[in-house]
Amino acid sequence: MDRVTDEALPGGPPDALPEYAERVLAVAETIPPGRVMTYGDVAEWLAHEEQPDGRPAQGGGPRQVGRVMALYGGAVPWWRVVRADGVLLPGHELRALAHYREEGTPLRPAGRAAEGNVPRIAMARARWDGRPGDDAARSDADAASGADSGGTDGVKRDT
Repeated sequence: MDRVTDEALPGGPPDALPEYAERVLAVAETIPPGRVMTYGDVAEWLAHEEQPDGRPAQGGGPRQVGRVMALYGGAVPWWRVVRADGVLLPGHELRALAHYREEGTPLRPAGRAAEGNVPRIAMARARWDGRPGDDAARSDADAASGADSGGTDGVKRDT
């Protein structure tokens, strides 16, 4: 998969990505459909990641993850790396919302003051902790609780 944008990187060939960017994009690719990780979750995951050569993990914080996603995230499921408050990415709300609805990502209805009446991600239900099988646990819990789309607008409701 080609993850390179049209933008050339200083100090390297145009098809090379910084190591940290590669690592961020790799995490984004592992998030299961219908689940999300915050920018901070990704940064924390990478901070604890073991390097193949035994070096300590190099990285940054949520802002650095956001920068990587803004520059290079177009070739990965960018909509699965989100703000901690569940607000959809400004300027990309409708594109992200289409992905969330297609994948069954839990959403909360928009508040009255929400611009454009755009729902938010139900973070308590949609957040993925990176453990294998965690996506199945959410699905089982939703089935047991009777959670469904909750309405004609296709928005999953927090229960």
